[in-house]
Amino acid sequence: MSFKIYVGNLNYQTTEDTLRQLFEQYGEVESVKIITDRDSGFSKGFGFVEMSSEEAGEAAISALNQHELEGRQLRVNKAHERRRSSFGGDRSRSSSYRYY
Repeated sequence: MSFKIYVGNLNYQTTEDTLRQLFEQYGEVESVKIITDRDSGFSKGFGFVEMSSEEAGEAAISALNQHELEGRQLRVNKAHERRRSSFGGDRSRSSSYRYY
């Protein structure tokens, strides 16, 4: 089962490859996604990393929270599932989940 990690305060030029290399030091990385603005395509300064195990994820969090990367001090913690209602319509039936 994968372990999803939130990575915040990223430099806007940080790439997914850079994050992957950083996290691979602590275990197998299943995926990396930097969140971008829908209109401009520019980074929003945060992203998510999925590690292959909870042990690897916890090790990465311990080592990388407050770690400086490309001039920014990272905020790294476990991503939690957050329920978000869709706008309009019957909100009780039109909900989705997202991580933060």
